[in-house]
Amino acid sequence: MNRRITIFIGERAISVGTLFFNASGNRESSGVEYSNEWIDLPDSFAIDPNLPLRHGRLFHTKKEGGSVFFGAIADSEPDGWARQVILRAHGKHRKEERERGAAYDSHPLSSLDYLLSVDDFSRIGALRFQDETGIFQRQTEKGKRSAPPLIELSALFSATRAVETDTETAADLDYLRGRGTSLGGMRPKCTIMDQDGSLSIGKFPSVGDLYSVTKGEVLALHIAASAGIHAAQARLVESDGSTVALIKRFDRESHGRRIPYVSAATILGIEDTHEVHSYREMVDALRRYSADFQSDAEELWRRIALTILITNVDDHLRNHGFLHVEKNLWRLSPAFDINPFPNKRRTLKTWIAEDTGDAASIKALMQQAHYFGIDSQRACEILSAVETAVSNWRHIGKSLGMTTPELNAFETAFEHEERRVAKDLCKFQ
Repeated sequence: MNRRITIFIGERAISVGTLFFNASGNRESSGVEYSNEWIDLPDSFAIDPNLPLRHGRLFHTKKEGGSVFFGAIADSEPDGWARQVILRAHGKHRKEERERGAAYDSHPLSSLDYLLSVDDFSRIGALRFQDETGIFQRQTEKGKRSAPPLIELSALFSATRAVETDTETAADLDYLRGRGTSLGGMRPKCTIMDQDGSLSIGKFPSVGDLYSVTKGEVLALHIAASAGIHAAQARLVESDGSTVALIKRFDRESHGRRIPYVSAATILGIEDTHEVHSYREMVDALRRYSADFQSDAEELWRRIALTILITNVDDHLRNHGFLHVEKNLWRLSPAFDINPFPNKRRTLKTWIAEDTGDAASIKALMQQAHYFGIDSQRACEILSAVETAVSNWRHIGKSLGMTTPELNAFETAFEHEERRVAKDLCKFQ
């Protein structure tokens, strides 16, 4: 297989360049070449900090645990839940063709197949991919919506539940394909059009949940906002007796214009997110790429404090992101995918510094404040604001409609020793 896919950004008529993809058996490779027209534009920029804006084809070497594509492209690849939907839809279609005696492609899905299975309308960020015939991948079939309206939430929930319980029909998968495949992560979710016309993410309860995970995420985002963190807007919506988290997409402007997005892993040039990395590395990246270093550095430090105090143990580098500002400058995206994990040991996927280990330690965070450009007095101001917001977790939860038993299930995520440490460290400042 040898493919040439044209890359665009948003609604711009000029292509960014070409994505080259080659596959031979299990071996895959890719490369990108910027177009002359894109390079010559006065406001052009590198779509990936590790894909410099220059003439000639740049090849990407796949590393163990990484993608065959450059990071900015890989950020819009489906994984987890989305790959499951795509793979099952492909398998059912192949089975139907075989039973009808029709010819079918027996080859396994390639990395490019997965990439192009994501719906063009709802793909994360601003990158768009046009095939050799000039069709943006994946276009919605005639008569079907790309992102269904909120009133279809019940049907979407029913289809995702069927996939989780291995009872899905071809109709369920056809309904989810393109709607539930633009987002990463392992939990069931889909893209949906909210009542105000904005693009949102619907996150559904899972059959394996031991507590209300969807409510916990919305609670965490509201606590974050109360703590002065720029967080994604979120609310809870009832659907057939279950509660769905509805989180507004921040990679779209009010009129629908797409905003280029890359993950922190891409900014840092990291392929395998199972490797150990630190927040100090993110600070170094901010010094190089941020349009406002001090503001972003303080915001990041504030988010780490929240991560520790709410026991968010899933703070890997794909759960941090950046939005493009101008030329080669970026800003931290709103906080997202922050969840309290009750009854979990408080550890960090991303270490505070290279020598702190994975301990979620407020004391270690305070010791690193200077690296973020924050003096001790300012660090205490930020920490106190975050701790105060977290101390109100029950009140915030009740304002969201959470019951006392639901809140009690999260108690160990919010009530712990690090909260006391946070209060004591700045008591006399």
